[in-house]
Amino acid sequence: MVLAVEESQKGAFYNQGQCCTAASRIFVEESIYEEFVRRSVENVKKIVVGDPLDPSTSHGPQIDRKQFDKIMDLIESGKEEGARLECGGGAAMGEDGLFIAPTIFSGVKDHMRIATQENYTPSQIFGPVQCILSFKSQQEAIERANASQYGLVAALFTTSVDRALSVSSALECGTVWVNCYNALHVQTPFGGFKMSGNGRELGEYALAEYSEVKAITIKLNETL
Repeated sequence: MVLAVEESQKGAFYNQGQCCTAASRIFVEESIYEEFVRRSVENVKKIVVGDPLDPSTSHGPQIDRKQFDKIMDLIESGKEEGARLECGGGAAMGEDGLFIAPTIFSGVKDHMRIATQENYTPSQIFGPVQCILSFKSQQEAIERANASQYGLVAALFTTSVDRALSVSSALECGTVWVNCYNALHVQTPFGGFKMSGNGRELGEYALAEYSEVKAITIKLNETL
């Protein structure tokens, strides 16, 4: 569980959540849900908020005021819709800059704006907000994870090879990481399903973006 907590938070808070691969939704099995939330809150306290030019800093500001305000509005919506704010939820350094404290919500439901981003584009919060949801069965988790018009990346943490293979195959996204997050390599094709785009970057598949395919059709007859 320690690995799952640490890696999922790397996904959620990397670059202050301003990343197309951000791990905004975390689905956790009911039997370990409370412990996962507790460990997540403990782990987030290790994050150092401050000047991004300071080597000791691991969490900087949002990109601009517009994004800052959007994230804060979504955090407020999470509170209003009944999600439980476990930590964070406000400006990390008062009025000094655009810093938002790493935020964790538990008790999140699929219909909430922080989980669905309904009527927003893109579907992610694009901020340092981790939404932890619970599930009962593997099939339920797959269906809820796939209930999105986007499908760029996903990750799963398990000690079962069978589960790793079956869930990875069932998830509707271009990249699936098993027991890790943001493991990007130049040899590995990167791109999404559904509204997450067409084509692939990196790897051999990326060469197709630089090529032109020509089709020549010849009708053969007796005189040829």
